[in-house]
Amino acid sequence: VQLQASGGGLVQAGGSLRLSCAASGRTFSGYTVGWFRQAPGKEREFVAAINWSGVRLYYADSVKGRFTISRDNAKNTVYLQMNSLKPEDTAVYYCAANPRGDPRRGEYDYWGQGTQVTVSS
Repeated sequence: VQLQASGGGLVQAGGSLRLSCAASGRTFSGYTVGWFRQAPGKEREFVAAINWSGVRLYYADSVKGRFTISRDNAKNTVYLQMNSLKPEDTAVYYCAANPRGDPRRGEYDYWGQGTQVTVSS
């Protein structure tokens, strides 16, 4: 499975962005998919995850109520809607598929390249 993350950009604080994670090579409709982010000088951190059916959702406390993860299996795509963005949300965002165990732990079989999100104050 190849994953392609897109949708990043520069936005002012309080603004919104929607990230997309598109899969190719094979369907990932049966996989849990997660989003992670890494800011300069910081470790990669969990942001959100969604199970194959879209029923089970996981969010980091720092993004609850502001970010929404969703998926469209017909389009082989997972989305991350980010609202009320803050400067501390600035990071490179990565999507990943098929976790080994808890999807918040970051042990995934497939990773996409990152997309930069920059939130100005």
